[in-house]
Amino acid sequence: MSDTYNRKGFGLKAEVKPQLQAAYDSGLIAQIRAQGYTYEQNGIVIRLAEAFGFCWGVDRAVSMAYETRKHFPDHRIWITNEIIHNPQVNRHLTAMGIAFLDGPQGEKDFSPVAAGDVVILPAFGASISEMERLRAKGCTIVDTTCPWVSRVWTRVAKYEKHDFTAIIHGKYNHEETVATASRANCYLIVLNLAEAQWVCDYILHGGDPSEFRQKFPQAAAPDFDPDRHLIRVGVANQTTMLKGETERIGKLFEQTMLQKYGPAALEEHFSSPGDTICDATQERQDAMLQLVEEPLDRMVVIGGFNSSNTTHLQEIAIERGLVSYHIDGPDCLDINNTLYHKPLGQTERVRVSPWLPNPPLRIGVTAGASTPDRVVSQVIEKILQTAEQII
Repeated sequence: MSDTYNRKGFGLKAEVKPQLQAAYDSGLIAQIRAQGYTYEQNGIVIRLAEAFGFCWGVDRAVSMAYETRKHFPDHRIWITNEIIHNPQVNRHLTAMGIAFLDGPQGEKDFSPVAAGDVVILPAFGASISEMERLRAKGCTIVDTTCPWVSRVWTRVAKYEKHDFTAIIHGKYNHEETVATASRANCYLIVLNLAEAQWVCDYILHGGDPSEFRQKFPQAAAPDFDPDRHLIRVGVANQTTMLKGETERIGKLFEQTMLQKYGPAALEEHFSSPGDTICDATQERQDAMLQLVEEPLDRMVVIGGFNSSNTTHLQEIAIERGLVSYHIDGPDCLDINNTLYHKPLGQTERVRVSPWLPNPPLRIGVTAGASTPDRVVSQVIEKILQTAEQII
């Protein structure tokens, strides 16, 4: 930490705590937790997942943003991205006079930042090039990067040191993956097990390099050559991906290199990622897997539509065959039994009316790691109000 770079906050957490509690805590959620994660009213049983909502890293990032505003009351303060993928939290920060570096086409615009300004890096981190631009401008950086993300960066740096290509399980345009890839000398980003299998088939059987690059036009390093850069590989990940899939991808590459080069040379060609899926992400996935084993009439998954960890919770519900809706907050619900949700893989919201059948009903509820208790509470209240209208 220095005068122009801070990763620990400003010792003001106790001072901003009442403000955070007023904005994000919920008495109703505390009550439901105390009642075994169950709440019943007017024939509606709400079943909350036993792990949901704000994680430690998100709580830390939001708290540091509030501390920054208090520590620099008269400074211009910017954030390079959404601090987390939650629209309500980001609106609160905007209301506090913290601005986002959004350009006209959705890209980041650093031109307004001047020497002496304060710039907050979000929980997802920032790329090397962004860090260099900010340092050159002479601004003060407040870095809220989640330590789990930093842990992956350490792994990627190790790969670079030993001349391994980083195979990153993630979404190529996600802020965290962009930041991770920037720390690799050579990288390839695979979205899922199917893409990983395609790469492994190339390793074993060869193919057309131009076809390879066409398949991964935005997901590979600019000078990526599959015939040179797939000889030594190590697996890394976006911390909010499905843990089981990351593990399967790692095992697939290990088996591929074992088949290609033999057991004696395995360590020369493959490096294991270790466990770099965020604990909170895994806890929420595990709680969701437990919840969907119960008899549920509907499942509601709450979180930003661009939230990776929330999307994976929705995937679990869909794989279980549940009628499930991904919403980003209470504004997606009308008490006239209308719901607006984002189907998996689609970009636009879809209207469903009616979405609730007549009670009695059991409704499962969970939320991604960027969703505050207050938002979960507001959604549950809307659901109960809707039930009152249809009884």
